[in-house]
Amino acid sequence: MTVYTEHGEKWVRAYVGETAVVDSRAPMIFKEPAFPIPWYAFTGADIRRDLLRPAVGAPPTEPSFFLPRGPVAQWFDLEIEGRVVPHAAWIRDDPALRDRYIFSWQPGVLDRWMEEDEEVRGHPRDPRKRVEAIASSRRIEISANGRALARSARPVLLFETDLPIRFYLPREDVDFAALTASTNSSHCPYKGDADQYWDAGELRNVAWSYSAPYRAVGNIAGMVAFYNEIVDVTIDGVPQARPDSVFSDPANRPN
Repeated sequence: MTVYTEHGEKWVRAYVGETAVVDSRAPMIFKEPAFPIPWYAFTGADIRRDLLRPAVGAPPTEPSFFLPRGPVAQWFDLEIEGRVVPHAAWIRDDPALRDRYIFSWQPGVLDRWMEEDEEVRGHPRDPRKRVEAIASSRRIEISANGRALARSARPVLLFETDLPIRFYLPREDVDFAALTASTNSSHCPYKGDADQYWDAGELRNVAWSYSAPYRAVGNIAGMVAFYNEIVDVTIDGVPQARPDSVFSDPANRPN
């Protein structure tokens, strides 16, 4: 099964220090089969090919979230400003991406990515993605291993294309005695920085919160959500089946 591609219209740049390694007005957007996160692929004219070298050594195996999901025709190291960034870019062995260069979005590889004049982290924003945060009066109960973690009749439901509904609950409706604060944090290109995480027993980083989310989803600020892929959710008294998503795989969740 080949990758899905479409042509983008955003001005996309990627920097190491003040050097634009990528500068494209017409990036290709693509998605790997069975993985909803988009990538950019660039022609040779839109990148600094003079800074790329055939990669030395075996390619990385972790973190899998930032690695190619199919065979690679060639890996490249990036040599810039007196340092070498190993396996910073690659060409996929797929006819839809022939002769296109793909750069890693893993933190610490390139310094920053820009879409127009806004910095974007984590991965490109999907032009077909929709994110809505809507207040609700559904009765939501969250539990894990038979212990109640939260009960609320005033959630905010976050609808995000390709992902299950997330139930953001007021802190007053969460039993923090059943949770342990984690040091984890993460970033979402659509929602902002999730700056608080919690464990529930052996379930690591099962809950999170955005203190200052992006304006489009501002009403989830300070509220707590759970991975409903790994906890038990009851809505209006009806137990829900656990959804299957990219986050059902532990390798795609924080640990």
